[in-house]
Amino acid sequence: MLAETSYSWGEIRKGLDWSMCAVILLLFVLGLISIYSAGAGARRSTADYAIRQLVWGGVSLLAYVAVLRIGYQSFLRWAYTIYALAFLMLCVLLALGTATRGALSWFRLGSVGFQPAEFGKAALILFLSRFCTRYPPDIPKHLFLALLLSGVMVAMILLQPDLGSALVYGAIIFAILAAADTPPKYLGGITATGIAALPFFWNSLKAYQKLRLVVFLDPYVDPQGAGYNVIQSRIAVGSGGLWGKGFLQGTQGRLHFLPEPHTDFIFSVYAEEFGFVGGVIVILLFAFLFWRLLRAAFRTKDARAKLLCVGVSVWLWFQLMESVAMSMGLAPITGLPMPLFSYGGSSLLMEFVGLALAQSVAISPVRDKLESIT
Repeated sequence: MLAETSYSWGEIRKGLDWSMCAVILLLFVLGLISIYSAGAGARRSTADYAIRQLVWGGVSLLAYVAVLRIGYQSFLRWAYTIYALAFLMLCVLLALGTATRGALSWFRLGSVGFQPAEFGKAALILFLSRFCTRYPPDIPKHLFLALLLSGVMVAMILLQPDLGSALVYGAIIFAILAAADTPPKYLGGITATGIAALPFFWNSLKAYQKLRLVVFLDPYVDPQGAGYNVIQSRIAVGSGGLWGKGFLQGTQGRLHFLPEPHTDFIFSVYAEEFGFVGGVIVILLFAFLFWRLLRAAFRTKDARAKLLCVGVSVWLWFQLMESVAMSMGLAPITGLPMPLFSYGGSSLLMEFVGLALAQSVAISPVRDKLESIT
């Protein structure tokens, strides 16, 4: 079965979206430069973070190639099993995971860590892409089942608690349901239910999570505590001006004013050194990447593949917008990594896997053309 759906190297070479590959590589390199700069201001070896990220980049590239070779069809065939595995990992995590910054989100073995929530994002996209094609959410029964089965994963994420990842999961679910032609009245009902649940959601938050939302509205409520991150990040982004201070010349990161510069606030490091122009270039590169992802969705004849590409696009788009907005004080701090930029092995690996799945969809029309010729 795997041989029937896997791609030959010839098919990959002919159908590969080289412009997408080039943009992914360029964004990763820009992120690596920013991580190196962030490391220069951290209390450890300057190149340590960058070297680790480079190693993870090599592992992620191997995974990218492997996913292309296997083909998205095989992963969709295994979608339910993959989803069950992701759910099981999250269950085990609550019992055996390592707590970091108040959330039980990591499996750790020495200095190496893995965050199952990242794996869960890809698993959720595969599951919903297959399920919503087999059971279109255009009737209440199918919609309820889709929400129930995907909602249990969101519940496991909230139990950690990891609000940022839960928001990503929610965005993925809503986008795939919309792309699967869920009637607008049902989507409106989901939205209204979410708004109505906000008071209950607020009461369920931990104290530090509530404080993050409060300081988003006014960081000077706690300028030396929870608001400190927002204030320093705003200063970093604003001080970059039009052209930036130059590589390794950012003072907020190098003088230790900017917290978590290599992860949560990597865009602040980049914006301070490369300015407004550099920031716009990065946003345009991501916009091009999203266009290529959606182009693959529009070109494919496979309804499952269309939903898969939409899911990957929304996953990365949501995290990009949240990360950039968070750096400028326009969104609450959630700790979400900036795709292809932020330091982190498990997030980078799964982002490459997601992009490879979409790239595999982009290759599929080449096989269809070759088969029609033969």
